[in-house]
Amino acid sequence: MTQLTPYLDHLRSILTAGLSPSVLHIADESHQHHSHFSSGYTDGTHLNLTIVSEAFNGLSLVARHRLVNTLLAGELKDRIHALKLALHTPHDYTGGQ
Repeated sequence: MTQLTPYLDHLRSILTAGLSPSVLHIADESHQHHSHFSSGYTDGTHLNLTIVSEAFNGLSLVARHRLVNTLLAGELKDRIHALKLALHTPHDYTGGQ
């Protein structure tokens, strides 16, 4: 599990408040991309999220992505450069990431 920096803890707070997830994995992959993206930030620019939430029940995959993108809109504008999402309902989650 990725150690949470204050910024990643901030993201966890946003997602927890908006989705009440039963599973929330945040992997910061920014270190793998530092050579081609110079935002001035050392973390939180390239993220891989796995989220399991009842909030996704009845939503298409596109609608799930839109919901998360709406929650993170400010972060996507200012800091997040790439966001990989695995979004599941509790019913369809198999435990993999």
